[in-house]
Amino acid sequence: MKGIILAGGNGSRLYPLTFATNKHLLPVYDVPMIYYPIRTLVQAGIKDIMIVTGGVHAGDFIKVLKNGEDFGLTKFNYAYQEGSGGIADALSMAETFVGDDSCAVILGDNIITDDISSIVSHYAGLDGAVIFTKDVEDAERFGVLEFDETGTDIVDIIEKPTNPPSNCAVIGLYMYDKTVFDKIHNLSPSDRGELEVTDLNKMYLAEGNLEATKLQGTWIDCGTPDSLAKATLKFYNDKKEN
Repeated sequence: MKGIILAGGNGSRLYPLTFATNKHLLPVYDVPMIYYPIRTLVQAGIKDIMIVTGGVHAGDFIKVLKNGEDFGLTKFNYAYQEGSGGIADALSMAETFVGDDSCAVILGDNIITDDISSIVSHYAGLDGAVIFTKDVEDAERFGVLEFDETGTDIVDIIEKPTNPPSNCAVIGLYMYDKTVFDKIHNLSPSDRGELEVTDLNKMYLAEGNLEATKLQGTWIDCGTPDSLAKATLKFYNDKKEN
């Protein structure tokens, strides 16, 4: 299974911190933010990793990460996304890299403390997609799962609903089979002009090939000053306790 970290975007919610560098290279306690998703993949046994980035600070990743020596790797692969075409568009940059393999995709500003190695081992090579979820209090900010009357089967994924049908939010971690790029090629831009990952996941749902697994540990989306501070405080306190 190949690993893909999506680390593009303008980081506008973090201005002025992102005037000088890409948001995924901002510090979260004692390491750059992107170290956390890299560690999630490496801990799961995924060593062949591509980082998709863009914008004027794209070259900073090579300066910081080099060939992955800090993670026990011998190389990283890099791809450049022109503009801001959405998560699915960024993922399409990795098509040649993934080839006929499956892939685990994680957003570069998502911090996840769960060990996902058993899930990766179970689903590697299987058909379909796996989305990771977390129960949240502010579900209207995310893509949210709607379940049938039994509360077990997914019937829809609703992006930023005004009245969320559940508190089960889809987070920035996904696993896809080799058909993912054919599906991306058939996506149409949303009203925002982007290729949406929710629409991609709904294609798998329509086929009956979508599984969901709920995280038990910490998940933080570090896209705002408040969440960035929250993440730094968490790891600072964890280190003090240990």
